[in-house]
Amino acid sequence: MARLRAPGGCPWDREQTFDTIKRYTLEETYEVLEAIDNKDWKELTGELGDLLLQVLFYAEMAQEQGSFTIDDVLDALSNKLIHRHPHVFGDVKADDSSTVLKNWEALKAEEKRKSLQNSGEELQTKPELLLDGVSSKMPALQEAHKISSKAAHVGFDWPTVQGLFEKLSEETHELQEHIQKIPPAHSLAEKPRLPDKLKEHVEDEVGDLFFVLVNIARYLSVDPESALRKTNRKFRRRFSWLEEQLRQRGRTLEQATLDEMEALWQQAKTLEGVQK
Repeated sequence: MARLRAPGGCPWDREQTFDTIKRYTLEETYEVLEAIDNKDWKELTGELGDLLLQVLFYAEMAQEQGSFTIDDVLDALSNKLIHRHPHVFGDVKADDSSTVLKNWEALKAEEKRKSLQNSGEELQTKPELLLDGVSSKMPALQEAHKISSKAAHVGFDWPTVQGLFEKLSEETHELQEHIQKIPPAHSLAEKPRLPDKLKEHVEDEVGDLFFVLVNIARYLSVDPESALRKTNRKFRRRFSWLEEQLRQRGRTLEQATLDEMEALWQQAKTLEGVQK
């Protein structure tokens, strides 16, 4: 990596900055996730290497400007793993993962407090709020999962999953009430035009619905981002099969009726079930 960035190295690598590399880091992360979802271990080997390259890239650029080195990154990681696992490397007792996560959050807060003291910064007169540490730049489903998890760790959670389904029913009903106020469209192809105020209410209710679904996923230990990606791929697969069947009949999607497409969709589902 140092050679690629050095004079006489790769022109493209030499031109990159922290900002220009960010998007590649995101792309490589999603490719790792896709390889895992596909259980393609050979592909995962290469994708993990590509993701590791991003770490090396940032570390090399940081070393060039005198900020830190790859050794600093690895030392920080090693120290963090030891410090945040006192039930493994120390004498703290943690019998379940819930206790581990609570200890983890407490240790993170203590680390931040000490870091501020060591850097000479005065502690804020107003303490950091629980959700301040959750990045708002991550995908919305992931952010919802993270902030609801943090709230749950301090006891702000539904006691049973049934309460979540009751909340889901409540939010669905509220959305339906707003939808009834939407002027009817002249055809299925025409999307309803919502007044600005009503659109704002509908957007709020749809967001509330998503948030409850994320909490159900969290309660069931399901990653909502992965679950939705799998559903997206399933839809792609079935719809592409449907489209191919129509092509074989000399028809296009535009020429097919809804009933015809629905029948093919059900066939696609049946075929998947047989193959499994």
